[in-house]
Amino acid sequence: QVQLVESGGGSVEIGGSLRLSCEASGFTGRNFCMAWFRQAPGKEREGVARLDKYGHETVVDAVKGRFTISRDNEKNTLYLQMNSLKPDDTAMYYCAADLRTICSSFPFRMSSYPSWGQGTQVTVSS
Repeated sequence: QVQLVESGGGSVEIGGSLRLSCEASGFTGRNFCMAWFRQAPGKEREGVARLDKYGHETVVDAVKGRFTISRDNEKNTLYLQMNSLKPDDTAMYYCAADLRTICSSFPFRMSSYPSWGQGTQVTVSS
């Protein structure tokens, strides 16, 4: 059974850092595309960063240079290192997995990701 469990969220001040983790089970994460999405109150869910099975990263402009996506194959865990956090980064963050052999050409099309975690809350305030 495929399962994704996020952790690492919390409340931080502007300019602070957090590292989110997504522990995968039921499949081998390094063989598939995995991504982080986020959803702020009253807004649609949006993609943040994707890591494909070849290690190629796709990061949206809003977080480029501040957020880094990575994977620990031994732990079957996906990470999102978030630095220089801003109030606009406040959201529920979700981990997702695309379990097809060939990943979507659209890295943040939500319908490409059948498996999702429950989310972890990130709050950035002054």
